[in-house]
Amino acid sequence: MEQIEQEQDYNIGPKDKLPENAFQTRGCCKAPKDLKRGEQVFDHGCCKLDAYDWLKDITIATGQRRFDAVEVRFKNNRKDFYRLPPDLDLHIGDIIAVEASPGHDIGVITLTGEVVKYQMVKRKVDPFSTELKKVYRKARLTDIEKWINAVSKEEKAIYHTRRTAADLNLKMKVNDVEFQGDDTKAIFYYTAEDRVDFRELIKSLAEQFRVRIEMRQIGVRQEASRLGGIGSCGRELCCSTWLTSFESVTTNAARVQQLSLNPQKLAGQCGKLKCCLNYEYETYVDALQHFPESSIMLKTKKGDAVHQKSDIFKKAMWYSYTNDQQNLLMMDASKVAEIIEMNKRGEIPDNLEDLAIKLEAKVEEQQASADDLRRIGS
Repeated sequence: MEQIEQEQDYNIGPKDKLPENAFQTRGCCKAPKDLKRGEQVFDHGCCKLDAYDWLKDITIATGQRRFDAVEVRFKNNRKDFYRLPPDLDLHIGDIIAVEASPGHDIGVITLTGEVVKYQMVKRKVDPFSTELKKVYRKARLTDIEKWINAVSKEEKAIYHTRRTAADLNLKMKVNDVEFQGDDTKAIFYYTAEDRVDFRELIKSLAEQFRVRIEMRQIGVRQEASRLGGIGSCGRELCCSTWLTSFESVTTNAARVQQLSLNPQKLAGQCGKLKCCLNYEYETYVDALQHFPESSIMLKTKKGDAVHQKSDIFKKAMWYSYTNDQQNLLMMDASKVAEIIEMNKRGEIPDNLEDLAIKLEAKVEEQQASADDLRRIGS
């Protein structure tokens, strides 16, 4: 009977209308109901969960068994590892039924073979653990039908849950819903600032959908990664495309990079400090180690000068006199270090304008050299 089922086409339609992109969040290029014989739904694309099998061209030595675990993808950023039974041969892109609590779940295989072992070590999972959940079977037509029917309920469940939570005056925001593949359990992801008593909400949802309800709280960064969007840079959000782990971002990262401490500019769509503030932070820290201390005042006969800003790429520092802070003088960092050493020896230069003029001439000379190179290249 199983062999007959596998030879049929997956032309199955759920009771509810299936959204066009319902399975894109599960790594599928299209819905399984549109599959013909020999086709697959899994698609390698621009996704932060996509991993390249760099060991696929290496053959297994004679007498060595293939690693008996696979990586399976579910909705959004949920992935897990499962143990294969000895008599089941599966490949990337196969839809399988795996162990869940309770019942079983449906997922798509994303990695097989030895590379799975390295992925497990990377995610701090013991490759030889006996507690690893099992793969039951390759998904049958009945499994696919239940899966499609469960996925078709998710969009309706989100709006219903939000309306019910508003009626109960619950201060929470429902972000996403994931139904288990066998349509016996649903996970509701939400964000909230304070503790929420959602016992009445769970009772209402259980009566509505006739499934086991699980409420799972996530942070605002995880919410942004699930919803996606366009950042102020004009590109898709890093957390929804390639960023897989979140690191704490502090205002010190903005101070080191000499950015304006404006919350509207430094905050992302999640309301927290932008993750990209950490990208160049270490570069600035390393470069500023070669700069003189900016808190030291430069003493001249014309007056004391205080530091205003620095440019690590030009290796320049801007200073202004305490009695004339509108006029900024750009100086080379090495010259600033020389003046500081002179002040320590008790020597005081006449002014900073002479040094600043020399630096401006140097910048003009560099610009002229760049123009010459462009003319030669053209």
